[in-house]
Amino acid sequence: MKKWYAVIGDPIAQSKSPLMHEAWFRENGIDASYIPIHVEADHLEDAVAGLKRLGCSGWNVTVPHKSAIIPFLDKIDEEARRMNAVNTVKVLEDGTLFGTNTDGRGFVRSLQEFGADPENVGELLIIGAGGAAAGISFALQSAGYGPIDITNRTVENARHLSESLPGSSALSLEEAQLTIGKYDLIIQTTSLGMNFAQSGFPLEPSGISEGATVADIIYNPLETVFLRCAREAGGKTMNGVGMFVHQGALAFELWTGIYPDTKKMIQSITTQLGGK
Repeated sequence: MKKWYAVIGDPIAQSKSPLMHEAWFRENGIDASYIPIHVEADHLEDAVAGLKRLGCSGWNVTVPHKSAIIPFLDKIDEEARRMNAVNTVKVLEDGTLFGTNTDGRGFVRSLQEFGADPENVGELLIIGAGGAAAGISFALQSAGYGPIDITNRTVENARHLSESLPGSSALSLEEAQLTIGKYDLIIQTTSLGMNFAQSGFPLEPSGISEGATVADIIYNPLETVFLRCAREAGGKTMNGVGMFVHQGALAFELWTGIYPDTKKMIQSITTQLGGK
């Protein structure tokens, strides 16, 4: 019987996941489909039950359901637990709904593909202290990166995250601004990267050291205001397309046992978004 997969969220029309997974199914000769499903928050529990009942083999979870879906799953792994967020669900052979989160590992793979390995990256700064920052920081530390500093508008949130990362420190945005030149890698994980100049966010990349790697996990637009400022200051910039593709590839691998062609997909999505 033909398998089918899905992505759920609200909104969902903008998602590139169906295009990506359908292409990978074709490339790997897998008889399966992948569809977007609009699920409002009030209907999440019913949607999860419906997906299972209708024979969905697995699905991705996007905003605003990544944390809300956890009570409706049977099992989540340590990565999802630490992030308090699930972005991938697999229906196991016995019907168990298993949740994980591939965001952090997807970012690390994209970073390594960019050429920023633990051996050539010293101190790094993560801007933000939400679920994305948590997943990325845990994955970076597991991969051997560090030391890691966390900065956030609400310092207490940065402190809470840093306490779960041995050897890391929490900084106010003002403190981070004063020391921004010492970092080899700066990662912007908040939604404010899209409208950085207008947001009132006090941390700016103008003081970075020349040649520092600056990443923003946003992929549309390809160059956020934050990345543009970093590029103009002499930084090497990385947008979120690679993270998006690799987190999807990790989900695809969980479902099928195959890690798909990510380089081709990164180029395809970049071109669709107006890049080269």
